[in-house]
Amino acid sequence: MTTYNTPYEALGEAGIRQLVARFYDLMDELPAAAGIRQMHAEDLSPVKEKLTEYLVGWMGGPPLYAEKYGGVCMTTPHEPYAIGPAERDQWLLCMNQAMDQVGLSDELKTMLEAPLYQVADMVRNRD
Repeated sequence: MTTYNTPYEALGEAGIRQLVARFYDLMDELPAAAGIRQMHAEDLSPVKEKLTEYLVGWMGGPPLYAEKYGGVCMTTPHEPYAIGPAERDQWLLCMNQAMDQVGLSDELKTMLEAPLYQVADMVRNRD
């Protein structure tokens, strides 16, 4: 069994891109994610790229998002949207299913579970 120090070492940029693509496909497909889908533009391409760049750095790879946008504050870009526990949970539903569907190992899913919850909860701006 290979041991990785970071999720980026396990997935690489290509694996993170695949994860993000599946995440947004699920956001489109799942009726349970309709609330967060409505917060996004019709064309998901720009936000897919931003989330990929963010996750590459967040998972231990090069800081693509910070290099492009000068910072990694996640609360400011989400301020215009009403994000409460329901929206956080919709986001996590899509991400958890995406991790399952792209075949992340149980070890990697466990490594990401709590930190992803923290990120999703951090952008919450209402109760």
